[in-house]
Amino acid sequence: MTDAATKPDRDAIVEALMALAAERPWDDIELGDIVEKAGITLAAFRAAFPSKGAVLAAFARKIDMEVLDGTTEELADEPARERLFDVYMRRIDALAPYKTALKRINFAVRRDPMTLAALNRVALNSQRFMLAAAGIPTEDSLGPVRIQGAVLVFANVMETWYDDDSPELARTMARLDRELKRGERTMERVGDAERMLAPVRALADALLDGGRRLRRDGLRGRRRRGTDDEAPPAGAAGEMEDPAAAI
Repeated sequence: MTDAATKPDRDAIVEALMALAAERPWDDIELGDIVEKAGITLAAFRAAFPSKGAVLAAFARKIDMEVLDGTTEELADEPARERLFDVYMRRIDALAPYKTALKRINFAVRRDPMTLAALNRVALNSQRFMLAAAGIPTEDSLGPVRIQGAVLVFANVMETWYDDDSPELARTMARLDRELKRGERTMERVGDAERMLAPVRALADALLDGGRRLRRDGLRGRRRRGTDDEAPPAGAAGEMEDPAAAI
């Protein structure tokens, strides 16, 4: 018998949790409830996920993949705001079957700062790929600001979407348009500040580099005199944990 999780098990667990979340409060959902709903064993759940929070992270990845699989180059010549608008509307379409569950989960976790922090890290990973799908840089010096800003933009839009039951989603699209315009203006101001502060940052980097060289030279001198303490052995880097595993 193997403890490796199968993809069908993982998919069944994700769907079971979201179905339960649409029916009952988040805090009332136990691991046994998910196992029963998914039609699997508790051992199979443990092989797949460390917690129900980690299942939420897997759900986010599932939605990411649906959006990314549907990404084309049709809007490549459009402004960045239009490209991101299209990506976000496709994400909302992918989330639509789970709207009730997401609304109930959002209501529950917003009262728990630790859970919000863990889910923010999950959202950061998702938004990195949403921005990339829209052709927006994420790896330059302003990348972290863009990604966190995208998390806030989409969270604000979701608040409107939860109560927007119209087939056209007019309120949701209007909110998304406003949030993207506001985010665009904010990034323009951040970019201006970044350019103004570039000389100061370069000077600070030079000073820090000089300090590091001085410390290295001092360390070499102590080693030559045989006074340096033995360095602790470096541990093997472990696999990065799922940020939602503690939820």
